[in-house]
Order: sequence, then C-alpha cells, then structure tokens
Amino acid sequence: MVNTTRVMLVDDQTLFAESLKGVLDSRYPELTVVGIANNGKAAIEGVHKWSPEVILMDVRMPVMDGVEATGEIHEKFPSIRIIMLTTFDDDEYVQEAVARGAVGYVLKNIPIQDLVDSIRVVREGAFLMTESVASRLMRRFSGPVESVVPAEKSRPAWFESLTRREKEILFLIARGCDNKEIADKLCLAEQTTRNHVSVIYAKLGVHDRANAVKAIIESNLDVPGGSNRT
Repeated sequence: MVNTTRVMLVDDQTLFAESLKGVLDSRYPELTVVGIANNGKAAIEGVHKWSPEVILMDVRMPVMDGVEATGEIHEKFPSIRIIMLTTFDDDEYVQEAVARGAVGYVLKNIPIQDLVDSIRVVREGAFLMTESVASRLMRRFSGPVESVVPAEKSRPAWFESLTRREKEILFLIARGCDNKEIADKLCLAEQTTRNHVSVIYAKLGVHDRANAVKAIIESNLDVPGGSNRT
C-alpha cells in the first residue's frame, strides 16, 4: 500500500482546481487530494473536515484571501505545510504570506512535475520558492554577499551576534541555497557549512530554513545593493 500525502486545494477558479485534482489523482498515487475549497474561509473549514497535510493555497480569493487563511490555519495547525500559488503579479504578498506561516511559494504556471516535487520537499520539511519568485523577494540581498552590512538603524539584536561568515551564509540561505551550494560558493567543506548553519539557527532561535527566512523578512534589513521593499 502506497503511503500517500493528503493534499487540499484552495482556489476560486473551479476549472483550475478540478483540473489539477484530476491530474494529481490520475498520475501521482503518492498524493491524495482530499478536498477543494474556493476561498480562505472554506479552507479553514476544510482543514477540520479533511485533515490535509499539505495545502496548495491561492493568494487572491473572495470572502477571505489566501494570506489571511494561511495565518489562521498556521496558528491553529502549525504542522500543516502551506504552499502559496501565485502569478508574477502577486509577489507583493510574499513577505506577509511567509511571515504568517507559508513554507512554499510557487507560480501557477510551473510544470506539474515541479509542483509535485514542491509538495514532496515541503512535506519533508523544506522551505521552497521558485527561482523567479525568490529573486524578487530577495532582491534586497542582490549585492555581493561579502558586502552584506545592514544599516545601523535596521540591525536586529540577533544580527549583531552573527559573525561575518555567518551573515554570508544566512543571506545565501535566504536566496534559496542549500548547504552544498553554500559550501561551493564560499569554498567551505559541507560539514563546516552545516556547523555554521546550526550555530545560526541557535542564534536566531529557530530550527529550520523556513523560520530563518521568516526572521530575515520580518527584520526588514536594509542591505546595500537592494531595495527594502519587494
């Protein structure tokens, strides 16, 4: 028997949601679409009814939008992994969605296999953004990693506790780099990178990449070479 992941779809475009459900149900036995909701309020009700493990949440919907619904669901059910579905025009919502508990942010037009892979990796505990969305969100960090020094007025207390190397690694985490990519970029051993990441998490008071990125976003660091706003 296949161990399946329970998925709920939340989108006010019925045709899109039904079509996606059909594809997932017919081609991916490792996923079970347990229900479809057409707005954020219905999504909250659906959580109680269907007990999903992963939610694919549209951003803009009537009655209650996806960002607000994400916040309410995450507060009551923090173990549910919520991936925001968006278009290029919705990247203004990235900061708030992540701050309120989203662990993934992908574009609606990505290939279906990429979406399925996204569900898998967030189910395993990863934080996920497509490259194009991440580049928009993190353009405040677009200057050279070596020059990352936030303005004095913007520095949170935890940032002051980081060494320069830890700051470099933290901002590479924010750009979506995994430990191997960070090690390659900074010419470090992968184990050394893992050690640095563990120390960074301890200093931030977090346990994973998702919450590390959330801490960066909420701090609103003013970094030379990029904008303070997405």
